[in-house]
Amino acid sequence: MEDEKQILFAGFGGQGVLSMGQFLAYAAMNTGKHVSWVPSYGAEMRGGTANCLVTISSEEIYSPLTEHPLVAVVLNRPSLDKFETKVKPDGCLVINTSMVDRDPKRTDLMVLKIPVNELAEEMGNTRGSNMILLGAYLEKTSVVKVEDALQHFEVIYRGKKEKVIKRNREAFLAGVEWAKKNW
Repeated sequence: MEDEKQILFAGFGGQGVLSMGQFLAYAAMNTGKHVSWVPSYGAEMRGGTANCLVTISSEEIYSPLTEHPLVAVVLNRPSLDKFETKVKPDGCLVINTSMVDRDPKRTDLMVLKIPVNELAEEMGNTRGSNMILLGAYLEKTSVVKVEDALQHFEVIYRGKKEKVIKRNREAFLAGVEWAKKNW
């Protein structure tokens, strides 16, 4: 499928990896796309490995799994070490430079770097780093338009306290603004 996009989010438990993927899946679904979200995490939740694969398409998705996603969004060094070789040629790596201390070895990928943890600390919202990264990624790629994602924040965070929704929205917008200025 030509328009099918598979995005892998990877990090460790507690970084909001699964939430990022779930947010993207819901945002895409709310714009009429077909989506799948496949989570995977180690036996230990916080601190263990965590990743998820999101597939977005305008047509029916026949298999939600792939060994070679088009994009890998990595939040820590072990995830870069594990998934860099799996990204499709001419794909994209999005790297949290706050937790990754090396450059990718491959030269056939678009590499987008962002100091997510530092930006979250500057905002006084250390738990918002995943949304900063997601906002920056969507601003750069438009896999889901930023406006569409913002329109569905209350739907995606249904049942959460207003303060939680507001802080996540602020973090998301901080990522969007960072990408506009730096990518």
